Amino acid sequence: MRASTIRVGISGMLVLMATITGLEARQATGADALKQGERIVFLGDSITQAGAGAGGYVTLAKEALAKKYPDRGIEIIGAGVSGNRVPDLEARLDRDVIENKPTLVVIYIGINDVWHSLQNRGTSKADFEQGLRRIIKRIQEAGARVILCTPSVIGEKTDGSNPLDAMLDEYSQISRTVARETHSRLLDLRRQFIAQLKANNKENVDNKVLTDDGVHLNAAGNRFVAERMLEAVEGRILRHVVLFKFKDDATPEQVQEVVAAFGALKSKIDTIDDYEWGTDVGVENLAAGFTHCFVVTFRDAAGRDIYLPHPAHEEFKKFVGPRLDKVLVVDYWTTR
Repeated sequence: MRASTIRVGISGMLVLMATITGLEARQATGADALKQGERIVFLGDSITQAGAGAGGYVTLAKEALAKKYPDRGIEIIGAGVSGNRVPDLEARLDRDVIENKPTLVVIYIGINDVWHSLQNRGTSKADFEQGLRRIIKRIQEAGARVILCTPSVIGEKTDGSNPLDAMLDEYSQISRTVARETHSRLLDLRRQFIAQLKANNKENVDNKVLTDDGVHLNAAGNRFVAERMLEAVEGRILRHVVLFKFKDDATPEQVQEVVAAFGALKSKIDTIDDYEWGTDVGVENLAAGFTHCFVVTFRDAAGRDIYLPHPAHEEFKKFVGPRLDKVLVVDYWTTR
C-alpha cells in the first residue's frame, strides 16, 4: 500500500462523471509496456508445448502482438515440454531459456507437480516453492522480467469436487507468495479459470468447456489463456475508482472511520494489489459534494470479481452505507 495521498482535481471528476452517465471512456493500450526487440519465452509443460502449435495460446499471443506492434521486432519462443514439473524446468533452464537471452519469461507450471502425485511422482510443496524461487532468481539475474502463472485446473467442475482441487489451491497459493516475494508479476490463472468456469459451466461438467480432458486446453481455452497472457505481458492492471459524498450530518470522526475501514480491506482481501486514497483539492468548485476518492488496483478482472462479493467488502459496505449520500464507481484498464 502506498502511503502517499492522491489529489483529485476537476479533470478526474469530470472523467468519472462522464463514465457514470454512459459516455465511453478511453482505455490505456499498454503501448509502452513492450519495448523494441522484446524476446519473450513461454516456459512450461505440455499445455505450453501444445500452445506453441497452430491455434495454441502462445501462437495466438504471438499473432496478436505482431499485429499490435508490427515495428517492434518482438520475438516469441515456446519452451514447453510435456510432463514437465518445476524440477524439470530448472534442469533445462540454461538450454531453453537463459541461452535465448530473453527479456521476459512467462512461467506456466504446476499442473504436473500436482497431477503426478497420483502416481507418486509429484513435487513436494517445499521443492515446488524452492525450485520456483531458484528458477526466478536465475532468470532475473540474467536480466529478464518474470511473469509467474498459477496452475489452472485438473477437472473443470465448479463445486470443488475435482479430486485435486484442494492440492491445486495449495500450490497456487505457493506461486502467489513466490511471485510477491520475488517481485515477479503474478498471472493468477487458477482464479481466472475458476471465475470463467463458474460463469460458463452451468452443468458442472468435468471437461469440454476450456479443456479437452480437464487439463489440456481446447480452442476456447487457448483463446482464453491467450487473452490473459496478453494482459499480463502488456502489463495491464485494473483500476477500481470509488468516490464518496458523505451525508451532511456525518462527523469528522465517522468520516475518518470510513477511511480507515476502506484501507483495512487490503489486509483482508489478497487480490487487492495496491490502494490509494485522497481528498478533493480542486479549485473549480465542481466536485458536486464528492470529497473522498479511493483507488483500488487489481492485477486482473478475476481479482476484482473476488473483491466485490468478498465478506470483508460486504461488511464494509454495510458499515459505510448509513454515512453516505452518494457513491460513484468507475473501473478502467491501464498500465503502470
